[in-house]
Amino acid sequence: MELLLVRHAEPVRIEGGHGRGPADPGLTVRGRQQAARLAAWLAFEGADAVVSSPLRRARETAEHVAEALGHDLEIVEGISEYDAHSDEYIPIEELRELKDERWQATIEGRWTDVGGVDPAEFQAQVVPAVEELIARFAGRRVVAVSHGGVVNVYLAHVLGLGRLLWFHPEYTSVSRVHASRGGDRSVASVNETGHLVGSPPARTASRAEDARS
Repeated sequence: MELLLVRHAEPVRIEGGHGRGPADPGLTVRGRQQAARLAAWLAFEGADAVVSSPLRRARETAEHVAEALGHDLEIVEGISEYDAHSDEYIPIEELRELKDERWQATIEGRWTDVGGVDPAEFQAQVVPAVEELIARFAGRRVVAVSHGGVVNVYLAHVLGLGRLLWFHPEYTSVSRVHASRGGDRSVASVNETGHLVGSPPARTASRAEDARS
């Protein structure tokens, strides 16, 4: 089967200390545009199912994709982000540019310092959730819209990397995993963003039967 791991589109910024519980931002105007481009691109490819993290930024991205592909959207709790219970959402790109201490804590794996969970604990949550999807949709193509941390730790698992946060997924980027029924897993691509700068050709036939095993 082919699993497309997608990072959500750009969400709004939420400062901490607002007293309203965990931050759960929706998409910006640009984020909705990104999601629409992603949906148009994936509609050309075709897919058999669309699933999403329960967090709003992922759901709103996935809703565009599900509508374009004509599927109901399924929510999968296990592919939520490591900081789902934090009371703030500051884009990691902003923290990196400002060399903010929260950026340092994130890349150093000190996720509990930024309202998250321990990296190893997080990977132990994500990997079984993704593997359950692979088993359930054997022989098919599935789009899973989640988060940068989820994509990082699952690909690190497949590649056997010790560093769990090892690359920066762009908004609505696609990373592909090929999975066989025999248990083999391979990373076919990382961080695809062609849909943000190009348009898919006119659809002539579904590619939903491609790359299946």
